[in-house]
Amino acid sequence: MNVKFIVNPTSGKQIVQQNVDGVSEQLLQEGVWRNVDFFYTQARNEGYEAALELKEGEYDLVVAVGGDGTIHEVVNGLLTGGSGIPVAVMPAGTVNDFGQYLQVPNDIAGYCKMVRSGKIMPVDVGQVGDDYFLNVFAGGLFTDISYKVPREIKMVLGELAYYLAGAISLPLNLFRSYSLELTCGGETFEEQALIFIISNTPSVGGFKQICPEAGISDGLFDVCIIRRSGLEHLLSLFFRIMKGEHIDSPHVSYFQTDYLEIRRTNPSEGELYMDMDGEQKGSLPATIRVVPGALRMLVP
Repeated sequence: MNVKFIVNPTSGKQIVQQNVDGVSEQLLQEGVWRNVDFFYTQARNEGYEAALELKEGEYDLVVAVGGDGTIHEVVNGLLTGGSGIPVAVMPAGTVNDFGQYLQVPNDIAGYCKMVRSGKIMPVDVGQVGDDYFLNVFAGGLFTDISYKVPREIKMVLGELAYYLAGAISLPLNLFRSYSLELTCGGETFEEQALIFIISNTPSVGGFKQICPEAGISDGLFDVCIIRRSGLEHLLSLFFRIMKGEHIDSPHVSYFQTDYLEIRRTNPSEGELYMDMDGEQKGSLPATIRVVPGALRMLVP
């Protein structure tokens, strides 16, 4: 196999390079891989550009190394470029929702075992305009945290940096909700939402069961809307979310669909931050579609 690594060297500090070197050296020695090329990003969107330039048949596998944002760039480059090359992820960021859901090994021996197994499966992606998301498209409460927390703090504190930032911002945003109009399945309805989440996996923002019925190859994405409610209801709901037992709450709207239109009906309610795979992207109105099996991915 000819393999291309696209690596964000700022994610995960030294352990990332140790894993990249260890995996590539081991599989080259075994003859599983014949040739390995490396590309190290130095600025935003360089992962996208590197993947975009790849041609069909040029490589047998692309390994995206970094956090959810790096993986997002590589996936968008591969899909926009149309090379059809399979991709593997080597999670190295702060939360790594998609990698955690797949249970991608974080040690050299485990990762090499995954590669040797050669299991490639078709994975759905979501599409919003010209952008694709692998894991999540969301807006509202907490969705600006991932790109507001300084990188240096995330490197030191990991997931704790997100939880601390969320706790600090909670009093300022707890009662800020957004009037939304949604259309899917031929029906239009309204919601007063603290946050809406459109996800391809159960894991979002470090919460492992926020969309508990989601699957990466079912041709659907899961929509979870947390409605505005009193503080006592939200505290109870938070603990139910931790256990994935919130979707039948009267303060939650949860459904699956392959197409969704979402728009604001009262823009005066303030700025609504949009998050796409951990990156600040997009705005409302938005039309979100599932592209079934768009991506070929090496999985455990």
